[in-house]
Amino acid sequence: MTDKIKLDIISDVVCPWCAVGYKHLEAAINELGLQDKVEIEWQPFELNPDMPLEGENLREHIMKKYGSTSDESVQARQRLTQIGAEHGFAFNFFDEMKMVNTLDAHVLLDYAKQAGKQTELKLRLFAAYFSNQQDVSNHEVLLQVVEDTGLDRQEALARLNDKVFGEEIRSQEAYWHQLGVSAVPTVVFNRTSALTGAQAVDTYKQVLTELASQQ
Repeated sequence: MTDKIKLDIISDVVCPWCAVGYKHLEAAINELGLQDKVEIEWQPFELNPDMPLEGENLREHIMKKYGSTSDESVQARQRLTQIGAEHGFAFNFFDEMKMVNTLDAHVLLDYAKQAGKQTELKLRLFAAYFSNQQDVSNHEVLLQVVEDTGLDRQEALARLNDKVFGEEIRSQEAYWHQLGVSAVPTVVFNRTSALTGAQAVDTYKQVLTELASQQ
């Protein structure tokens, strides 16, 4: 039996609230001094599994998908930028920003898990997309981020070129869908309870404190 709290974080790399939610969770873990008491595993979720390779303008996509107005889109971006800044994360939205296909990013996150670098790669992918205005469906971008994380570029490329790994991601996604996960971020605690949405730092602290006392 492990004395660590298992955290499964179901998320997508192009989900802004997933980045915010993680920063809140990270702050809660750090404030409670539980850095060595938690084990994080990132689980795949594609906001748009049918997104074509060329992507779609992000603002147009959001307006079409959620029925939001242009003004609401501007306000949402401003709010996210402010919240991100409070936690040291830079959201650099721009007019030509695209919603892109993220299957390959999840393939590489699964690869990084085996090397113990999954969280580092996830954070670098968040930064690549939201801070550095990069296309995280582009293989050159992905391979460079992998290399920057200290992972093997050729191994990563081999995974991207083998459809088996993409099928494995879809299988993992189906597993979480079957358990009722339909929105992200969702944090599952010890595979027994879950919180969906970017919760406040204090909310995460409350759950983690309770779980730590039970371990």
